[in-house]
Amino acid sequence: MALLWYNSHVNNASFKPFTERIGEIASKRGAVIEQLNSLFVGKTRIYIDYANVRPWSEKLGWHVDTKRLMQFLKSFDNFTGARLYQGTLVGDSRSEQDITTFKGEGYDVITKPVKIMKHSINTTSVNTQSPELLKKFIRGALLQKLDIQTVEYLNGQMKALNTRGIYYIQDMKCNFDVELGVDMLLDLERGAVDTYVLWSGDSDFADSLSRILSAGKKAVVFASPRLISHELNELKSNGLFIFDIQKIKDFICWKREL
Repeated sequence: MALLWYNSHVNNASFKPFTERIGEIASKRGAVIEQLNSLFVGKTRIYIDYANVRPWSEKLGWHVDTKRLMQFLKSFDNFTGARLYQGTLVGDSRSEQDITTFKGEGYDVITKPVKIMKHSINTTSVNTQSPELLKKFIRGALLQKLDIQTVEYLNGQMKALNTRGIYYIQDMKCNFDVELGVDMLLDLERGAVDTYVLWSGDSDFADSLSRILSAGKKAVVFASPRLISHELNELKSNGLFIFDIQKIKDFICWKREL
């Protein structure tokens, strides 16, 4: 019923609700749909830096449901596909299942193994007043501001870990800044995309977006304004549009968060 109501009351050929539920929500969010249609001009492709997007829930207070997001995107005629960039923690069943799930939902998933790095916190040969061990974990500019008492305290905390048998910590890293940026520029070179939609607030994408805008293409960043880097905000003067995803929460959040 809601889907029929939407189709009969909103004259918009570019948006066709993919599900009945989307139609129900769209019937109450006509202005948002109109705005998105004005942004999704020509062939529109989505690029999702998932490692950047996933932690947004901590500040937004709700989670992005990738299945509902894909269904929402498929409601727009100009949508040509979504690439999702996410690392795989090899041997971790949940991580590997996530990748399978994303693919099943219709995303073009770009993945690579997560790097696991071990950092020593062995204080055996470290002077308690020396910042040498702390250099691995604290940026130099900040470390220089710490007094001797603070350095001694932090070294003492690591020594306490040593007494518990902990001599190193593991850090996981998997960055897709290069791959995602290159993919956008390759699509630009091929003329495959008219509107580039980035889901990330990371400053590392400023150069790629700047080149896209300079080429006369449209670029939109989906994020919360509170999570946008200064470098991306500066590109608004060059034509970058920043869309607040809070506006589409009901379309893409976990169902229990509606």
